[in-house]
Amino acid sequence: MAESNHYSVLVDEYISEFAPDVQVRLQAIRQIIREAAPNAEEKISYKMPTYAQHGNLVHFAAYQHHIGFYPAPRGIQAFQEELSKYKGGKGSVQFPLDQPLPEDLIRRIVEYRVKENVEKAREKKQKK
Repeated sequence: MAESNHYSVLVDEYISEFAPDVQVRLQAIRQIIREAAPNAEEKISYKMPTYAQHGNLVHFAAYQHHIGFYPAPRGIQAFQEELSKYKGGKGSVQFPLDQPLPEDLIRRIVEYRVKENVEKAREKKQKK
């Protein structure tokens, strides 16, 4: 558990590096993820906050004009229509800093990724 606290401190430090208005957004995303994936491990991976449960679920990072959210390609594909109004790539989406965060959408994407990873872990266990 001490290791988990260490990572929380690292995530706190990551968030503290940004302007106060960006920190509020990053903390909001962090809280949404913690609520949607209460059993996920919080850590730093790829130099950004990362949440893992049976493998990585999502990452997020702040940039000059947006917050990058990385739910893996499957997380993007499953919500493609709703995410179409945002810039993004195969496994990422950009939430502009000058627009409200789509909190409900973020929550549903995280819940989807948790379900996906748990099912994949269950299938893997059954094959053994």
